[in-house]
Amino acid sequence: MRLAAPSLLFALAAAVAPATARADEPTVGIYEVKYDEVGNTCTQVGMTMTRGTVTLRLKKGKLHVDIERIPSMTGTAPARDGKLKAQSKLGPSTIEGLDGRFSVVGRASDGMLQLVFVADYFVKRRAYCTQSWNVSGIRQSELEKKRAPSSGAR
Repeated sequence: MRLAAPSLLFALAAAVAPATARADEPTVGIYEVKYDEVGNTCTQVGMTMTRGTVTLRLKKGKLHVDIERIPSMTGTAPARDGKLKAQSKLGPSTIEGLDGRFSVVGRASDGMLQLVFVADYFVKRRAYCTQSWNVSGIRQSELEKKRAPSSGAR
């Protein structure tokens, strides 16, 4: 009779595991976004960002955030409430002579994405300047639903 309790706990854990593993799937996808610059300590250098795409994908339990022209950022899988956080390694940036480290923090839920995106620039591993943006957008699959003509309306 003592064996029934551990096997019952194992069965319950196995039943719950797929539900928690799928909790973050609604956050993945490609988002059409706009960038609103909120901070810039860079003079005569930096990036100008207005519109673009942000791709959220999961690979081996890790979150990968891809922004056009920016090194991929990696973090832990999004929390159940859609909160996410990711960062790139320090490396070459698109600005000649500057290395960069890029990070995002925010939330993806209900087909919407809201992030703070920060670009920290370095010269010879010494901090040089920082830019930051509020990033907001909608997942492409949600855009397609809104653009599709509704059927059955008369």
